[in-house]
Amino acid sequence: MLFNSYPFILLFLPIVLAGYFWLGRRSNLTPVIWLALASLAFYAIGNWQFLPLLLISIAFNFGIGHLLIVAELKPLQRKAALAFGVIGDLVVLGIFKYAGFVTENINALAGTHHAVHILLPVGISFYTFTQIAFLVDAHRGQVAAYALPHYALFVTYFPHLIAGPILHHKDMIPQFEREKAKHPDPHLILCGTIIFAIGLFKKTCIADGIQPLVALAFEARSPSFDQAWLGALAYTFQLYFDFSGYSDMAIGISLMFGIFLPVNFNSPYKATSIVEFWRRWHMTLSQFLRDYLYIPLGGNRRGRVLRYVNLLVTMLLGGLWHGAAWTFVVWGALHGVYLCVNHAFNALVPAMPPMFSRPARVLGCVLTFLAVVIAWVFFRADSVAWALRVLHAMADPSIIVFGREEIAALVLVLIYAALVWLAPNTQAIMGYDHAGRRVGENLRAGRMRPLFLYGASLVLAFGILGIQSHSEFIYFRF
Repeated sequence: MLFNSYPFILLFLPIVLAGYFWLGRRSNLTPVIWLALASLAFYAIGNWQFLPLLLISIAFNFGIGHLLIVAELKPLQRKAALAFGVIGDLVVLGIFKYAGFVTENINALAGTHHAVHILLPVGISFYTFTQIAFLVDAHRGQVAAYALPHYALFVTYFPHLIAGPILHHKDMIPQFEREKAKHPDPHLILCGTIIFAIGLFKKTCIADGIQPLVALAFEARSPSFDQAWLGALAYTFQLYFDFSGYSDMAIGISLMFGIFLPVNFNSPYKATSIVEFWRRWHMTLSQFLRDYLYIPLGGNRRGRVLRYVNLLVTMLLGGLWHGAAWTFVVWGALHGVYLCVNHAFNALVPAMPPMFSRPARVLGCVLTFLAVVIAWVFFRADSVAWALRVLHAMADPSIIVFGREEIAALVLVLIYAALVWLAPNTQAIMGYDHAGRRVGENLRAGRMRPLFLYGASLVLAFGILGIQSHSEFIYFRF
C-alpha cells in the first residue's frame, strides 16, 4: 500500500487510528497488537506472497534474540548464536536479493546460461538490517527482554516498514510501551497531519512531475551536453524530493500515533563536504553502517591506511545494499573514494583562516553537490555502460541542443534548486526534535496560527489532488 494513495489516506489510516485510540482506553497492550496486525495488513496488501517470509524472519530473530538475552550461555555459545542469527538473515537476504546478480556474473565468466528469477520481497533490506542490529545489541548485552507483540511491532511498524527509516529498538520499543501514547494527543495529530501534508506535496506535486526531465538523459540513446546535465540534475532533485517526501510522511503518520520516528533526511545538498553529506542523507542507514560495519571492521583505530580500506569496504557494501547491480557497486565505490579524499584533505590541509571560511564553505558545497550528481548517474542508469554514456555527454560541450524543451527544463531545475537551497526543511519549519520528543512548540503557543494552518491546508489539498494512480517511492526498490 502506498502512503500517497486515496485508500490509505481516506480508509486505512483513519480506521487504524480510531482502533488504536479506542483500544487504548481499555488496555496498554491491545493497541500494540492492533497496530502490529494493521502493519501486517498494510504489508500484505499488494505483497501478500511475502508475508510468510516476514513472519518467519520475525520469529527467527526474536527466538535468537531471546536466547541471547535470557538463556545463560557461555561466551562461545553466545558468539555461535549471534553468528547463526546474522548468517541466517544474510543468507535469506542474499538468496532473494543477490542470487540473480551472482548467477548473471557466473554466466558472463563461464559462458553458461543459467537463469534465476526470484521476486524481491518489498522492504526486506530494511527489516533485515533492523533485526541484525537487534541481534548484535542483544549479544552485547544492550537489550532488555521485550515482549513478542512489542518486538513484532518494532519490526513491522508500517510507517517505516517499506522504505525506512531503519529503526533502533532502544528508541522505538520504549515508546510502544508508553501508556500515554495510546491516548489521542490533538497537538501531535495536528503536527503529524501538517508534516504528512508537506511530504505528500513533495511527492505528488514535485517529485512525480520531474520524471520527463530525467528522461532527457537516461532514456535518450545519445543525449547532448545540455540534455545530459539537465537529466542528471533532474534525477538529483527527483530523488531528493521523493525520499524527503517519504521521510516526512513516515514521521507525520507516526506522530499521529504519538510515536517519534528518527529524522532520516536533513537537507543533504546543503552539505559542504561528503562527510557532512552522509550525516544528512539517509541518516539511519549511515548510522547503521557506522555502528555495525565500519566500527566492527576497525574504524579508524588501526591507522590511516586501514581506515581508508574500512571506508571503501563499508561504502561498497552500502552501495550493494541498495541493489544487486554493478551500477550500485560503482556508486558505493565512488562515495568510498570521496570519503577517503575528504578525510585525507582534512588531515593534510591546515585549518582555513576565518576570512576564507565562508568562500571555502560555498566552494565545498558546490564541489560536494557536483560529486554527488556524478555518483547519482550510476545510481540511476540501467547499466554502467549507460552511465558512462551520460557522463561522456556531460563532459562534451561540443553538442548542445538547447531547444524549447531544454529551456523549459532549465527553468524547472532552477526552481527545484532554489527550493533545495533556500527553503527551510520540514523539521526546521515544525521544530521537530526527535531526541527531546518535541514538535510544533510555536504552533502550540499560538505564534503560527491561523495563516500557517491555512497554508498547511492548501499544501494538503494540492498534495491529495496531485495523487497519481500508482506512483511508488524510489526507495521501494531497495
